[in-house]
Amino acid sequence: MTTTPTERPCVVLDTNVLLDMWVFQDTHTALVHDHVKQAKVHWLVTAAMREELQRVLSYAHIVPRLANLSVTAAEVLAEFDRWSQMQPTAARAPYVCKDEDDQKFIDLAVAHRAHLVSKDKQVLRLTHRLARLGVPVTSVYSLADAK
Repeated sequence: MTTTPTERPCVVLDTNVLLDMWVFQDTHTALVHDHVKQAKVHWLVTAAMREELQRVLSYAHIVPRLANLSVTAAEVLAEFDRWSQMQPTAARAPYVCKDEDDQKFIDLAVAHRAHLVSKDKQVLRLTHRLARLGVPVTSVYSLADAK
């Protein structure tokens, strides 16, 4: 996993993980959420990832969840902007995901040899292949992943 001069590992989080963190408040995402907010990791994103989150936050089943939390989509996007580190669109990775919407996460993780946290089955099917490229892929972020 690539680290920066300050030795903080890089992570790429898919949209479902972000929803679990900010909308569904899933306890499985608590550690990665804490590490992002404490700047223990570099959370890498692209403009396309932000656009996807913005679109998903307007889905009919998400809007009431946000309202129940007394949070707006704009506030979630502000958190995204505050804690993430925008990167240029990455070159296409050698391994291609069957779900084109998920390719951007793979491409960015491969470009930076970052830890990829995803719940998507199509992404998780590439775990062994991406490991050959130095990209760990997990569905849940753990303390061991941050080292």
